[in-house]
Amino acid sequence: MNIKLRKRLLSLLTSALAMVFSIVSIAAVDFSAIQPPSQIDPNNFVSVVDNPYFPLEPGTTLIYRGESEGVPTRNETYVTYDTKVILGVTTIVVHDQAFEEGVLVEDNFDWFAQDVDGNVWYFGEDTKELDENGNVISTEGSWEAGVDGAEPGIIMLADPKKGDRYQQEFLPDVAEDMAQVIGFEDSFCVRYGCFEDVLVTREWSPLDKGVVEYKYYAEGVGFISAVMVKGGDEQTELVRVRHQ
Repeated sequence: MNIKLRKRLLSLLTSALAMVFSIVSIAAVDFSAIQPPSQIDPNNFVSVVDNPYFPLEPGTTLIYRGESEGVPTRNETYVTYDTKVILGVTTIVVHDQAFEEGVLVEDNFDWFAQDVDGNVWYFGEDTKELDENGNVISTEGSWEAGVDGAEPGIIMLADPKKGDRYQQEFLPDVAEDMAQVIGFEDSFCVRYGCFEDVLVTREWSPLDKGVVEYKYYAEGVGFISAVMVKGGDEQTELVRVRHQ
């Protein structure tokens, strides 16, 4: 075999191997999930959050009751009239409090905004874990888009379809929640009432391996129930809605 022919065959072999490795690398990447953008344009956001499966009307309080490992729980979610500007976007502040056996154990503020297409974005949370005396013992899980590399995620799609996957929050090793649309229930009841065309999502985090939760969302109300289907024994459901 002459030198020119040997060089040509070597070049062809190298190109073929590069193509194989390229195909393998592409196959290994999960392109099915909607990823957070590298940049946010404030002009693409609106001043209200009226997504039918995640409406945030200021002055609304949603009350949930359930159990966590046999312990009675209560959650109160209040859509405040406050706003917070993050990455140039005016977000709505939601105050969420979690109680166990009547004792406040978590006190959180979450920040949401809706884009022009109707997707609801999650821009972060200020979370505090409390002891029985009301002292802050942890702020683990707190994050804010634009700080320390954190990026906003999508908490609710404008037009959710079965199989859709999306990143809800993104700060490596702190906040990495994911969600996937399982489908829709024709009818689903909680203590607050019964609803039709209820959206069902599967939610998990790479930071809590083995823990999977199903969440249920009703049109015009939003989140109405959650059940931990793997990794624990927790459930909660909507029992009351108040409007100021």
